[in-house]
Amino acid sequence: MKHLILSVLVTLPVIGLTVAQAQGLDAAAQAKLDLKMKAVQTWAADASIVSAVKAHNAGLSAESAAMTQDKWKAAFVLDPFVRSFTKNPAADFLKSKKTDALSEVFLSGADGTKVAFLGKTTYWSHKGKAKHDEPMAGKTWQGVVEVDESSGQRAIQIAVPVLDGDKPIGSLVAGFNITKLTAE
Repeated sequence: MKHLILSVLVTLPVIGLTVAQAQGLDAAAQAKLDLKMKAVQTWAADASIVSAVKAHNAGLSAESAAMTQDKWKAAFVLDPFVRSFTKNPAADFLKSKKTDALSEVFLSGADGTKVAFLGKTTYWSHKGKAKHDEPMAGKTWQGVVEVDESSGQRAIQIAVPVLDGDKPIGSLVAGFNITKLTAE
């Protein structure tokens, strides 16, 4: 069985399967997502985003420092602490970018914990996940098409670094609904 799987993986490029198709996108959808990646990179360079990440990285509030993945999962969306991430200048900027295709967007500091978002994320910290670690290495990242846990829709996430000069200081992750993205 291992040889069969290896054989299939080796022959995929030969039969013309592109990376986008392997990720669940056709060429047209990938082209639209590439444009979204460029737009998200400009968002990550906005002064409100950069200053929010810098402030976050300078020191966490006591409540943020005490937050864990388990506490985050148990927190309600209307909890004042959770809502504070939707009611700050960085969140206001992200709200101004909302479209039908943009299903989620969240901003994390260097430690992977949240700075701002449109809606409560599944995880408090994304440190250790490629969607945060790749941007922290100065690279962009693209996930695969999957059913989003929070929305139940087929979606794909992309992530870009938030830069201070040329130094990565955080990550900005955006998720796009595939059906609505292809309809744009």
